[in-house]
This record gives sequence, structure tokens and C-alpha cells, in this order.
Amino acid sequence: GTARSALEMLLRLGSMLARRGLHAASARFAAAPALRLGRSRALSTAPVDDEMEDDIDVDGVAYGFMASQALFAGLELGIFDAIAAAGGSVDLPSLQRSSGVTAPRLQTLLTALVASKALRRSRDGAYDLSPNAARFLVSSSRHFYGDYLKLQIGRQFYHRMGALTDVMKTGEAPSYASWFSDPEVAATYTRAQHNGSVATAKALLKRMAGSVSLDGASKMLDVGGGSGAFSYVFTGKHPQLSSQILELPEVCATGNTIRAEQPADVQQRVSFSELDATSPDWPVPDGEYDLVLMSYISGSVPEPVVGALYANAYKALKPGGRLLVHDFMVDDSLDGPLGGAIWALQHVTVNADGLGLAPREVVSRMGAAGFASGKAETHEMISGLTKLVIGHKN
Repeated sequence: GTARSALEMLLRLGSMLARRGLHAASARFAAAPALRLGRSRALSTAPVDDEMEDDIDVDGVAYGFMASQALFAGLELGIFDAIAAAGGSVDLPSLQRSSGVTAPRLQTLLTALVASKALRRSRDGAYDLSPNAARFLVSSSRHFYGDYLKLQIGRQFYHRMGALTDVMKTGEAPSYASWFSDPEVAATYTRAQHNGSVATAKALLKRMAGSVSLDGASKMLDVGGGSGAFSYVFTGKHPQLSSQILELPEVCATGNTIRAEQPADVQQRVSFSELDATSPDWPVPDGEYDLVLMSYISGSVPEPVVGALYANAYKALKPGGRLLVHDFMVDDSLDGPLGGAIWALQHVTVNADGLGLAPREVVSRMGAAGFASGKAETHEMISGLTKLVIGHKN
């Protein structure tokens, strides 16, 4: 899945950049016995043997943001597209011309991208793309999700995470509703998310196939459906299915422009309705939907609202209907995985009173809303990042 690939790439880049290029910055700590580890080797905080494999790589974590910014800058400057367009083996002067940056700082950026393995440099100074860079970071590739990385992660979430300490201390943070009240923010977020969501929607459809049949389903409710990606994929696969998307007004505006890009038949069966998901009343009839989908919503609202969302879903569903909750989650043991854990932490910066999700937290709130607790199912979705919990209405 694209979200998993994005996170794994950023974590690898950060760790490798720290180990390969930044240890000199730690030389002032050379006298610290704890870092010498009792053996002759270059100073490093990375684990070095089996006994330490579960320990933190302090440098890799602390300096990881530098590697991610190098990646975002490469995307913003068109470095990866320029190399791909030339067919590889591009020299520095060519990249200076394509990027518009002629100062020595471009060489510094290219060196960081080589050190983090996004680029490869030949002995004569020519640059090529790594396989993953060619697959995921070139806009002409069908696997491209650079817009998601550049626009949503680089321009939006990255800066919000800088407020984490203040939010932890004060409990004050903007809600998603207030954040998205800015049409430009809403449009950037929704557009950036769309391509990644399409891939995730296709994977979700396959994952739930053994548990939920949509062959006879006619009506779907997509709560907080963003661009409508999940609805487009679901209705495209099942021609008898229609979907109503509930979203914030500013997101609906962008969603409708993306809807206009879909096949005519899908456009006719997908509609947007304006709603703040935290509202106690939904503009939908009771007992008319075969399926209610909530993807990336439960972790984005204050904790007291989560149960209310599931109660509203229960009312909207027909008897025998299903609630699908897909979101970033950790295991019930609350010790990871890392991807789900740090995404939940990111949500704190725009949802200070939110709930860090684990399957049992979702299942218990589904049960309180009326769903059959004994029938709830949990599935891994994007490995290490997201899970799918299915609630059954008797």
C-alpha cells in the first residue's frame, strides 16, 4: 500500500542518513562512556549487536526529519522527474538548469539524496534514480504518490508536528473541521490524499471480500469520505451500488471536482452531503444502508465522539448491515507497530482529545452502540499501519 511504502521509505532514509552522514555532528559526545560501548568502532548511537537490537537508534530518530525534508525538496524541485525524463545519467549542470538552482546548495541536496539511496551517483558524477525512486517518486509512474508526500506530509502534517510539545502540554490544537475551514488547506489535503486512497480502497475491497459480500448491496454511506476515492472504487466494482458521502463543506467542494473526473455511471451513483461528522444528527434516513464506511475518521475526532459515530452508523444500517472502520491502529498490546503509533501521535496535533486506536477500543465502542460484539472481526490492512474492524448489526 502507498501509505505503508511512504512511511517505510521515510524511516529508512532517516536512519541511513543519520548513520552514514551525520555522525561527525556527534563528535562532541566522544567522551561519553555510554556511547563507546566498550569496543573500538566509530561513534554511533545505533544498536550494534543482538542484545541491543530492540534499543533506540537515537541519531536515526532525532535526525530523521532531515532526510524526509531532503526527499520533499527533491520532489518540489522536480529532481526525480528530470532524471526520469532524461532517461538517467544526468549531470549536475543539467539538474541545475531543470531546477533553477545553480548555487552549491543543489549539490548538497543531491549528496543527501544519494546518501539516503534515493539517487545513485556514478564515478563521473552522473545521477540516476534508485528503483524505488523511479517507481514511487516519478510523476509519470502509475505507482507515483509524490503529491501525497510533497503536499500533505511535507507541506501540512510536517509543520503541524512541530507543535506537538505545546499540544501535549496545553491540550490545545485545531480540530480537523477548523483546519479544513480554509478552502486552500482542504483542497490541498483532499487532492494529495486521493491517489493514495484509491489504492487503499482497492486493497480494502479485496480484504473484506471473505467477510462482507456487496453483491446484493444497494446503498453505502461513506462517512468522512474525503475525495470520494473509496466510493468511486466500491461503486465502480459493484454497478448496483450507490454511495452517499458525508463530508465537511470545503472538502465536498474539492470532492465534487474529483467526482466530475470519474466515469459517467459512477458520477451518477455517488453524491456528496455536507456534514461535520461530529454532529449528533446525520442527514440520512434510518435503516436504509447496507454498508457504512468510516476510513481514517475514528482517530480524527475527539474520543467522546467515537461512540456517537458508531451509534449513528447503527441507526443508518439495515438489519444485517455492516460497519467498516478502517484507520491507523496499534496492536491491543500497545507496544506498536511503529507506523500506527506515530500516525496516531500525528493526529494529536489536530485532534488533541482524540483516541489512539487499537482494535479492542473500536470493538468495545461498537458493542456499546448496539453492534454484535461477538461477531466483530479485525483484519490487518496496510501492514504496520492500519487495521480494518468490521461490526455486524443483527
